[in-house]
Amino acid sequence: MDVAAAQVEAGHVRDEVAERCQKRFQDFLEEWRDEGDQPKYLEPAKELVKPEKNTLQVSMRDIERHNSMLGETITKEYYRVYPHLCAAVKNFVKDQVDSAVAEKDFYLSLTEMEIGHKVRELTTIKIGSLTKITGQVVRTHPVHPELVHGTFQCLDCQTMVEGVEQQFKYTQPATCRNPVCNNRSRFMLDINKSRFVDFQKVRIQEVQAELPRGCIPRSVDIILRAEAVETAQPGDRCDFTGTLIVVPDVGALNMPGAQAESGNRHKGEQAEGVRGLKSLGVRDLHYRMAFLACGVTTGGKNKLGSDCEEVESAEDMKSKMTSEEWESVYKMSQDKNLYSNLITSLFPTIHGNDEVKRGILLMLFGGVAKVTPSGTNLRGDINVCVVGDPSTAKSQFLKMVSDFSPRAVYTSGKASSAAGLTAAVVRDEESGEFVIEAGALMLADNGVCCIDEFDKMDPRDQVAIHEAMEQQTISITKAGVKATLNARASILAAANPIGGRYDRSKSLKQNIDMGAPIMSRFDLFFILVDDCNEVTDYAIARRIIDLHTKLEESIERTYTEEEVARYLGFARMFKPKVSMDSQELLVQQYKHLRQRDTGGSAKSSWRITVRQLESMLRLSESFARLHCSEEVTAKHVKEAYRLLNKSIIRVDQPDVDLEDDAPEEETEEAMETEDAPEPAEATKKAMKLTYEKYKKMSFLLIDYIKNKEAELEATDAGDSDNTPKRSDVVNWYLDEISGEIESQEELVEHRQIVEKVVDRLIYQDQVIVPLTNTTKGGEENDPFLVVHPNYIQDA
Repeated sequence: MDVAAAQVEAGHVRDEVAERCQKRFQDFLEEWRDEGDQPKYLEPAKELVKPEKNTLQVSMRDIERHNSMLGETITKEYYRVYPHLCAAVKNFVKDQVDSAVAEKDFYLSLTEMEIGHKVRELTTIKIGSLTKITGQVVRTHPVHPELVHGTFQCLDCQTMVEGVEQQFKYTQPATCRNPVCNNRSRFMLDINKSRFVDFQKVRIQEVQAELPRGCIPRSVDIILRAEAVETAQPGDRCDFTGTLIVVPDVGALNMPGAQAESGNRHKGEQAEGVRGLKSLGVRDLHYRMAFLACGVTTGGKNKLGSDCEEVESAEDMKSKMTSEEWESVYKMSQDKNLYSNLITSLFPTIHGNDEVKRGILLMLFGGVAKVTPSGTNLRGDINVCVVGDPSTAKSQFLKMVSDFSPRAVYTSGKASSAAGLTAAVVRDEESGEFVIEAGALMLADNGVCCIDEFDKMDPRDQVAIHEAMEQQTISITKAGVKATLNARASILAAANPIGGRYDRSKSLKQNIDMGAPIMSRFDLFFILVDDCNEVTDYAIARRIIDLHTKLEESIERTYTEEEVARYLGFARMFKPKVSMDSQELLVQQYKHLRQRDTGGSAKSSWRITVRQLESMLRLSESFARLHCSEEVTAKHVKEAYRLLNKSIIRVDQPDVDLEDDAPEEETEEAMETEDAPEPAEATKKAMKLTYEKYKKMSFLLIDYIKNKEAELEATDAGDSDNTPKRSDVVNWYLDEISGEIESQEELVEHRQIVEKVVDRLIYQDQVIVPLTNTTKGGEENDPFLVVHPNYIQDA
């Protein structure tokens, strides 16, 4: 046995460069002091003794500052020296902390790499060198144990072969170490003496912002090991530090088509003879590129799987900014016209529509998400829907938000399926197991999901968004995978009205093809109507011509996009609390909205529910965040109420044309003969009433008739002598408004109007029933009037 060990040692080649690198790296760990007396990496090294910890995070900047040659060697020869660097970490822990850690493997995670690359720039030149790439995680696989160093037992002579390194696939020893034994294939893995490490495969895709026009996003598989597993979730935008490697494409080898073709001969003339090497049972070995990552950074924070999630505070963010950046943020927070300046900076190319811009700006700031003591999550994200005629810049709003927001996904309703919006369960091509692939809402986690053509979506696909919009989760139960995933995204949707044009005479619900459940989940609805207005049309035309001719000169921004993004990130750190005055005001405003919604003249575009109260609270918090305020004041609540009010009451009822209100029988005859006499234009104008006035008059008339009926019932008169006739109702109303009538002409005009209103209530609205009881004195032209028994008066 000793002879065998000596033979192996003799065949082992020493890598002097890597060993020298190991020694210098260990010196760096022992010597580098940032602040204070003891080495910077001594405290993190002490943590590594814990059973769940095995990875030390080291900054590349520190290495560069300590020894630039060492930094250069690590960058260029990373894959070659990495095992020696891990050995240096192990020696450092053994020397400085605890000498009893001989059995444990340690790993190194390098952070703060300066230069980053795109997925598209990964070429064979970068194989083996240290690089950093940025991408969006679209798929994560379950965590598996990976065999790092195998210990095998020879089944012929029972010799133990230790330390067989695995190269991305199961690797057995080439031959038995016993010189007498000739075994080359029959080995058994000894699991107890072998060493394993956590292994996870993650697929990332190019970020939309970096994608060249008209290109399909490229993706690359990332291999994570040790404590780096479970640090990236689908939808996260991450930086991965590591190296590009080439691995055998095991999936291609296992595909049915790649099996050796045998027995093809003698099956007919076409299959005669030898056709290529494949027929002889030899197969090509396919290689593909993967990225072996040692460190993961999400949102500027270096993550390890064992770390708990810590929320970054405003002080932490301030410490990362330069003095100039902090100065610009401070100046913006002191700006008196910050609200209007931000919307002009965000949407410089769109003229007007200030309310929509304000709503979208508050959506970007967002409310404060809360967790109740019972564990229920209350969402803080604001959902906005823009409904409007064609060519009212709806898609422009969506495009600008998707370009500006760091985590925004743009998708079109017609081209999106339910699985594409939420998440899909797909079978992995290599292992054959089911994995979850993130959809648009998961990719926009903690960001904005812009959905264009929302009304063209299939109703079955719209239902998939219900849960994501209110509970902010996506539940999947498919193919044996049951999971609840996060989808904490704001939704910005654009929809066209039914028939292309918005009909002002109908309510919002009748104008768009959307169900009540999904409508109530939107915090704000904005209606853009393409009205003809000389001043506005001139301004818009001027704006568009300027854009086409002057381009850069025509865009006026108060702040640059970078400044707005920085301010947005800083303001979102604040978690404003609602003051007592604001709480009272919120309750009052909600009661007011509810009372107005129950009826009356101005019908709301959709029902006011408790969700609208929550919307008001979220908008107030968002407005407080915009001003970097720690408290929600009455001013913030009033602005939220104003915005909500703007988006709720936008239903215009048309004027009531009393000329058209002839009895139904006559109308039908007129239609049949098509000979209806045309009244004079002047009279027609006089016979028009606003909807408000008509409702008020009808309310008074019906109330009078009802009161008369109540009096009759109280006196038990039984006969209809005291039932009001048509002429009585008209005369009573004229008496009521006698103070407003000054001349005989006005009296005649008012009498005509009242008679027309009464006729409309009888024949068209069918609220009043005429009774022509001739025995009691009722006449054909002057019937008794009673209110329809099924009529319920609006409050």
